[in-house]
Amino acid sequence: MIYGYARVSTDGQSVAAQVAALNAAGAGKVFREVASGAKTDRAQLHKAIAALHAGDVLMVTRLDRLARSTRDLLNTLAAITGSKAGFRSLGDAWADTTTAHGRLMLTVLGGLAEFERDLIRTRTGEGRARAIARGQKMGRPPKLTPHQQGEAIKRRDQGRESLADIGRSYNVSAATISRLAAARGFLPAIPGSTLAEGPVDGSAANVRNHPEIRRRGRGEYGSD
Repeated sequence: MIYGYARVSTDGQSVAAQVAALNAAGAGKVFREVASGAKTDRAQLHKAIAALHAGDVLMVTRLDRLARSTRDLLNTLAAITGSKAGFRSLGDAWADTTTAHGRLMLTVLGGLAEFERDLIRTRTGEGRARAIARGQKMGRPPKLTPHQQGEAIKRRDQGRESLADIGRSYNVSAATISRLAAARGFLPAIPGSTLAEGPVDGSAANVRNHPEIRRRGRGEYGSD
């Protein structure tokens, strides 16, 4: 069976012309949708693909009715071919998986898209390497400014406030204050802790895996 898929972006537009063209081309049922082409989660398109069986064909008037990007198009075509069905675009003669020529063109298109993704990954990796070489730190920015970090550690060292209280004043967790203190090379003691106050290796890996920090992050010391 031949199914049609007609889409417009806004309610003010009409799918009538698309439906007429699809019916004239032999579509027995047309799925109609009002949705932006940039939106990948389209209910009627999902229904159209779910209705496909081996030997069926999904047809559109133009490729941009089905997808707005190469990646979206290839993902949709993969779902269609996964049902052993075909695809055809009335306005794009080369986009017809029911013919050998159309299948070849779409295979080439898929190869070009994969090549583009590899280039993007390579450029991204090179950019990160250059940024690191310049001394730029990668990842999320710190939740506290250097001044706030020093202030928080000073308050903790004074011993008049709990980690939870200090953290709340900066809108961060007690675990953040614990990791901050350890990263500065000093692990303050907490009542009930198995480790005494003292220096620690402040490297990122050791701070993250330090047993005391892990216990504090799990809240094993109550409010602190």
